[in-house]
This record gives sequence, structure tokens and C-alpha cells, in this order.
Amino acid sequence: MDDIIGFARLPVTVPSFTDVLDFLDDNWQPHFNTRDYEGRWEVLPLRTPGGRDTIIPEPINGEDGFADTPYMQKTPSVKSLLDNLPCRVNSVRLLNLKAGAIIKEHRDVELSFENGYARLHFPVQTNPQVEFYVSNQRVIMVPGECWYINANMPHRVNNMGGTDRIHLVMDCEVNDWLKDVFESSEKTTFKQKLDPVQTSQMIKALREMQTEFSNRMADELELKLSAQTDA
Repeated sequence: MDDIIGFARLPVTVPSFTDVLDFLDDNWQPHFNTRDYEGRWEVLPLRTPGGRDTIIPEPINGEDGFADTPYMQKTPSVKSLLDNLPCRVNSVRLLNLKAGAIIKEHRDVELSFENGYARLHFPVQTNPQVEFYVSNQRVIMVPGECWYINANMPHRVNNMGGTDRIHLVMDCEVNDWLKDVFESSEKTTFKQKLDPVQTSQMIKALREMQTEFSNRMADELELKLSAQTDA
């Protein structure tokens, strides 16, 4: 089974974000995944599909490309950070998990480094009672750091402290620069687990294609599934 990156602290220079804390106002919107949290989890969108004032981070109705919202101009430290990141940055949001709130365990399917996307977390404000878990391993993130979180893996957050937890969250497309950054990062990896039913269906579909490439892919999947079963 291949190793996958669960989380990593990346060697990226991070600003102080003091202007972000000065800017905080009443424009926050409740996170749309209401079934995934209890308490208050709020979003302030800085870059969205088409630059619209929306908390939905994915394009809809044929929208092409991401653009800054008016809120971005009020956070020059974030704008400067984006301008100096040599990779394509899509969605950018401030996420505020209010004191006493929890995010239930969930997965954001296909959002991982191995699938070509990296969700980066930049802590702006936090407290020692924030408990962030990826696949049941706690990740402690503090201001001044940049962290990659594999959102494709089960993850959950509890804010049991008395202050809000605010993170700047960016969804980036993986390129050669970001690959080099990950190579020199402090990362924690996990063994990738295949879903036996889904993998068997995929193998069957590949065999039906009857090509050299599809058969080779089917052979590789069968080996991985067999190794997982024997482990």
C-alpha cells in the first residue's frame, strides 16, 4: 500500500495577520455544511468562484476561475501572501470556529496532495484547548505556521477554549514548487486503505476495457488489494 500524507508543517514564510484581526466584522456567514458541526462555525470569503460573495468554494453553473472578493482588499497581509505563493490558489477563506463549537468528523472527498490539491491552514488566532484531529492523530497548529491538512482523510475539530479559533484556509493546485516544499516539510504519513468493493468494481471495469494499460492498472490494483487483505 502506498503512503499518503495526512498532515505536514510546511516551510512557508507567514505574515503576522494583524490586519486580519483588525478587520473582523459582522460579514461572517454560517458554514453551509450544517450537518457537520455544532455551535457556530463561520466563513468570510476572500477568494471565490468569479469573486462572488459566496461561501461555496467550488465553481457552479459553468463559472470559470477564481477571483478576489472585496474583503480581500481589507486584508493586505493575505493579499501579499497570495501574490508571493508560486502556485495557483483557488478558494481562500477565513474560518472561525467559535468558542465551544465542534466540527464533527467528516471527509472532503478527493481534496488531497496525492489528487493534485493542497488545503493549507494558516492559524490566525487559536488557543491550547483547540483539538484538531486527522485520522485520530492530533495536530497542534499555532500562529506563524503553515500546515497542510489532507481533507480527504477523516478529520474533526473541538474548540473547548474560551476564545475563537480563526484560520486562513487556502485550496492550492499542486505544482513543482509545492512538491519541493512538501519534500522539505515535517510530515506525517499513513498507509492508504482501499475500499474492497469499490476497488473490485474498478478492477472489473478495467478488465472489460481489454487494453494493455487497463490490464496493467488492474494488475496493480489487485496486488494492492491483496497486500491490504493479507496485512
